[in-house]
Amino acid sequence: MRILHTMLRVGDLQRSIDFYTRVLGMKVLRTKENTEYKYTLAFLGYGSNPDHAELELTYNHGTDHYDMGTAYGHIAISVDDAYKACADVKAAGGNVTREAGPVKGGNSVIAFVTDPDGYKIEFIERKDEERPEESGRHV
Repeated sequence: MRILHTMLRVGDLQRSIDFYTRVLGMKVLRTKENTEYKYTLAFLGYGSNPDHAELELTYNHGTDHYDMGTAYGHIAISVDDAYKACADVKAAGGNVTREAGPVKGGNSVIAFVTDPDGYKIEFIERKDEERPEESGRHV
C-alpha cells in the first residue's frame, strides 16, 4: 500500500492553483472537469504517481468556502531551509502563521503557512537524509 493523494476542497480553484504552484513550487499534473456532477479536479505535486504522492484540489461548482472543522491537522512538506522557505512564501504574498524555529520539546526546525482556504501546511527542515522527530499536535 502507498498514499496516492490527499484531497482538499477549495472555494476558488484558480486561486488555490496559484498558491500551490507560485508560492509552494508545485506543478499542475492534470485536471479533470465533470460538468454533469458540477466539480473540477486539479492534481498538483512535486512529481506524480507512482513516485510521489499528489495533492488533489476539488472545486465543487458554486461553493466558495467550507467549514474547517476540528479534525484536519496539516500537510507536511520537507524543505532544506525552513527560514528561507518562510521568507520565500512571504515574498510571494503567502501567509506564514508560525515562523521557522525548533519544535517544542525537540530540535527539528519547523514552520507553518496557510493556503488561501485556511489549510495548514507544515515545513519540516530536513538536510540530506535527516529524519527529525515528528512534530505531533500543533495549535
